[in-house]
Amino acid sequence: MLEPIGDRVIVKVKEEEEKTVGGIVLASNAKQKPTEGEIVAVGDGAYADNGEKLPMTVKKGDVVLYDKYAGESVEYDGEKYLVLHEKDVLAIVK
Repeated sequence: MLEPIGDRVIVKVKEEEEKTVGGIVLASNAKQKPTEGEIVAVGDGAYADNGEKLPMTVKKGDVVLYDKYAGESVEYDGEKYLVLHEKDVLAIVK
């Protein structure tokens, strides 16, 4: 499994539906970029200017919303993931 470093998290992206509510099939270029996913791994945190380690706010298993254009897409063992800085996570879905 991938293990993020510092204040990074690895998110399994929630795929968008292929159809609209009315049953219309969307072309791949018509779908919006996903902005929700589940955190599958969390780094150990960043360091403050004074050398103190800052704790991570999110944890493995959290479903989160993240910035649409943030992160780096990676593929590992046939699965698609997104590697984000914690600051790019906008909210935890409860």
